[in-house]
Amino acid sequence: MMQKLLQRTLDLFASEPAALAPLTGQPNKTKAPRRAPSPGRGRAPAMPDLLDLMRPEAFELPRDAAQPQAAQPSTHPAAGSPGSTGAEQSLRDALAPASFRHPEASREALLSGVLVAYAFRRGKRRTIGFSVGAEGLAVSAPKWVPLQDIDRSVQEKGSWILKKLQETRERHRRMASAQVDWRDGASVPYLGGSLKVLLDPSQGKGRSQAQVCPPLDGLQLLTLGLPHSASQAQIRDAAQAWLMRQAKQLFEQRLNHFAPQLGVQWRRLSLSSAGTRWGSASIDGSIRLNWRLIHFKPSVIDYVVVHELSHLRVMDHSPKFWDTVRTIVPDYAVLRGQLKDEMIPTW
Repeated sequence: MMQKLLQRTLDLFASEPAALAPLTGQPNKTKAPRRAPSPGRGRAPAMPDLLDLMRPEAFELPRDAAQPQAAQPSTHPAAGSPGSTGAEQSLRDALAPASFRHPEASREALLSGVLVAYAFRRGKRRTIGFSVGAEGLAVSAPKWVPLQDIDRSVQEKGSWILKKLQETRERHRRMASAQVDWRDGASVPYLGGSLKVLLDPSQGKGRSQAQVCPPLDGLQLLTLGLPHSASQAQIRDAAQAWLMRQAKQLFEQRLNHFAPQLGVQWRRLSLSSAGTRWGSASIDGSIRLNWRLIHFKPSVIDYVVVHELSHLRVMDHSPKFWDTVRTIVPDYAVLRGQLKDEMIPTW
């Protein structure tokens, strides 16, 4: 009985295992199974060890394929190397991993592969707050909220955070490109177009030292009575003084045009230089308008003028107020969007 059991066991393991195919695409070559010799003809083969079937040699590439090739010198210059061209540097910058870092960053998050380092503050508040500004992302949270909950909230708001950060970065890029290089020949946005600044020392002084001349080669000219050696600050101040005078004259004209249509009366106009507010109105009829509106096209200026005059009828932004604006400026939403999106120089 024991002898029959032993024979069945030997027969079960008598065949050689098929060889593993090399990882080179060559067809697998297997040997025909070989029966074990009978007990009387020789020694029974040993049971194959599973560790032998998993030996590393079975998975090795051929020697010529497994040996790494010697590193070849790169034909592309490294970043910052003397041979690097501007186009190559721009391409490297475009392919560089995106990141946003707040100058007061104390925590980081990886949002869709983008590293966002943000300023984190604890405060007396009930919920986690997110704000995106010129410096980057800031997160505020109550003192009792665990950090893991804050991390989870940042991940959940990831799409919104990245969208706002990218919009802010793009806006600042556009603002930088809108800066005026105050020199002879500079271009200044004016009523939706542009003025070319020319220095003319022969012009008289006082209010007449700046004036618009007939267009030259399709460009409207603003001549300033300044020497060619004038500094950037002098050129900027002279141009600003002229633009502010033009703004006040135009604003008064448009206020007088639209006030009767709205059935209101304005009493006093003053110019402002606010950084984020285009206008305001008081119940006593006082109107304040940002002189930088002179950079925008007339239809945008008219929208702001009508907006402030409408406040003399409705002193809030209720549906009734917007209905009042719409009676004069039906496409106010489009013009309002242009007011937000168009870039003008900062002074």
